[in-house]
Amino acid sequence: MQYLISVIDDGQAASAGRTDSATAAEMEAVDAFNQRLQADGHFVFAGGLAGPDTATVIDNRGEKPVITDGPFIESREYLAGFWVWEVPDLDAALALAADASTACNRKIEVRALQEPDDA
Repeated sequence: MQYLISVIDDGQAASAGRTDSATAAEMEAVDAFNQRLQADGHFVFAGGLAGPDTATVIDNRGEKPVITDGPFIESREYLAGFWVWEVPDLDAALALAADASTACNRKIEVRALQEPDDA
């Protein structure tokens, strides 16, 4: 089963005067964690995201598209990165997510990807 693992940044780096999201130590810990995921066959894909100030929202549900700069919701917390993991079940995903939270020093959200017959 595949899970989307969202890394939630609470903006503490910016409030501490840093413009980067992760420290060098956090990046090293995440790299080591990613190597473990790969070795154990759980790693599918991962990526870090640029800051929310670089986002653009497009809503084309009306007569013409409405394009808005910035995130779809104003919040102190934002999606900073993500993983897609292949694991046997939710319990395995949650156990790995606890380690991921430690590695990246961020909150983590775990959400199953829909199976083809779930859609």
